[in-house]
Amino acid sequence: MRNVIIIGSGPAGYTAAIYAARGGHQPLVIASSVEAGGELMNTTEVENFPGFPEGIMGPDLMAKMQVQAEKFGSEIVYDDVVSASLDGPVKSVTLGSGAVHEAHAVIFATGSAPRKLGIEGEKTFSGRGVSYCATCDGFFFRERVIAVVGGGDSAMEEATFLTKFASKVYIIHRRDELRASKIMQDRAFANEKIEFILNSEIIDISGGDQVTGATLRDTTTGETSELALDGIFVAIGHDPRTHLVHGVLDLTEDGTIQLEGRSSRTSLPGVFAAGDVIDPTYRQAVTAAGSGAVAALDVEHYLAALLEDATDPLPDEPVDVPSEALA
Repeated sequence: MRNVIIIGSGPAGYTAAIYAARGGHQPLVIASSVEAGGELMNTTEVENFPGFPEGIMGPDLMAKMQVQAEKFGSEIVYDDVVSASLDGPVKSVTLGSGAVHEAHAVIFATGSAPRKLGIEGEKTFSGRGVSYCATCDGFFFRERVIAVVGGGDSAMEEATFLTKFASKVYIIHRRDELRASKIMQDRAFANEKIEFILNSEIIDISGGDQVTGATLRDTTTGETSELALDGIFVAIGHDPRTHLVHGVLDLTEDGTIQLEGRSSRTSLPGVFAAGDVIDPTYRQAVTAAGSGAVAALDVEHYLAALLEDATDPLPDEPVDVPSEALA
């Protein structure tokens, strides 16, 4: 029996593991068999994470977090959770290998996945000109020509932000009308660095070591054209990884796990959540790490209350500590 199982190994998961391990709880971290380390594993240089003034490669940052978590007693398992039983005082997770692990508390730090275009070159140039985060990578496109794909508020916000760095920003949207709110559209239309290409979609991305251009298709005529670009930012939304808790935990309108106020507590006692799986807005490594710390501290309080209940004697009766009292 574990005190806590952490599902996910991005900044939120590893920060929760560091805090929980330092608290003496020897957490089990289910890191995934394919996506260990989270989205930062697909990021090149990270310059906005505190403590690294010279910048650090995304995979290197996650490796350091893992080493720190293991240093204090976390156990890392490279497997995937296929099902979870979260009701009752004892939680259990079943892995792809068939192994079953039990714990008093579970932290979901499963993150979110950016929606992909699903076109030729997208995977090849991910981290080499194709990005899904303007605030993460915009700095690297100073005086460059870039495109933002999307028509919602996120696309308008990212395009406007990127004009701080780029010499020109195209907004490419497959329809003739944008989904973004009027105020966000007005800001984008008023920015002299932004040019709209509507009724168009990217069908291919070209380049050598880096992106050099994209092939566009007119969605009304079918005609194709080439557009020279130094970078492409995909802003068509994110999907929180909540497949394990559909119908089990309460979710928000955005599809993220719903919490109690500013805590990490979910709708089930002993189940906590942190990182991008609770955050539809910021999706930054530093905010994810902060929420991982919150989750570990909430777990600490939850476990302390369990221990107090397990050892609190009834009036004039002997103490009977349950066999599942804390490990």
